[in-house]
Amino acid sequence: MATLVEDSVDLPTPTGTMRVHLYRPAGEPGAARFPGLALYSEIYQETPPIRRSALRFASEGYMVAVPEVFHEHEPPGTVLGYDKEGTDKGNLYKYDTAVASFDADAETVLAHLAAHASCTGRLGAVGFCLGGHLAFRAAMNPRVLAASCFYATDIHTDSLGRGKKSDSLARTKDIRGEVMMVWGRQDPHVPAEGRARIHARLSEAEVRFTWHEVNAVHAFMRDEGPRYDPALAALGYALALETFGRTLR
Repeated sequence: MATLVEDSVDLPTPTGTMRVHLYRPAGEPGAARFPGLALYSEIYQETPPIRRSALRFASEGYMVAVPEVFHEHEPPGTVLGYDKEGTDKGNLYKYDTAVASFDADAETVLAHLAAHASCTGRLGAVGFCLGGHLAFRAAMNPRVLAASCFYATDIHTDSLGRGKKSDSLARTKDIRGEVMMVWGRQDPHVPAEGRARIHARLSEAEVRFTWHEVNAVHAFMRDEGPRYDPALAALGYALALETFGRTLR
C-alpha cells in the first residue's frame, strides 16, 4: 500500500465555502501525477467509513477529493452520526439543497482536481447512497470519464434536491463517459422496479455502462455496522478499480 498524504481545502461556491478532503500517494506535488476521483459520501458526510474508502482508492494510485455535500447547511468539518438524529438531518438536507447547487459543487471539485499539480486531469467519480446519485450526476459533466455508483438513491424517482424534483433520468443522455452501477437486491430504497427503470433509461440513452446486482441490503459497502458485507464490499472495490483502471489510466 502506498504512503498517503491527507489534506483539505476550502473552496468558494455560489452557496458558500465547501470543505474538500484530499488524499493522494505521497510525494512532492507535481513529482508524480495521478488520475482524480471525486468521492461522494452518504448523507452523513465524511464519516470514518467514507474516509477509509477514500484512502483505499488513494492507495491504488488516485488523487481523491471528498466534498462536504451539505456545506450550505453545516459548518466545515461537520460529520453526521449514523443514528436517528444524523439520518434525519441528512435526509432533510438532501431535500433542501437545490440540484443546481449539487451540480455547481461538482464542477468546483472537478475543476480543483483537474488543476492540481498532482493530478493528470483524467477524472472519475464514485459515490455511495446519496453519493451514488451525485456521482451519477457528476458523470453528466464532460470532465468525467467514468463513474462508479453504489446503491444510488432517488434516481428512479427523480426526487433528489429541493422540492424532491430532479432531472437525472432525463439528463442521462448527457453522460459521455462510462458508468458502473452496483445494487443490493434486498435494498428497500431502490426496489426491483426502480432498478429496472434506471437500466431501461441507460439503455435508451445508449450510455456505456455495466450493471451489477448482488444479494445485499442497502449500505453493504460501509465497513462498520450490521449491514456490512466484507466479501461483497471487496468485490465492489474490485469492480470500481477495474472500471477506473480501464478509463482513467
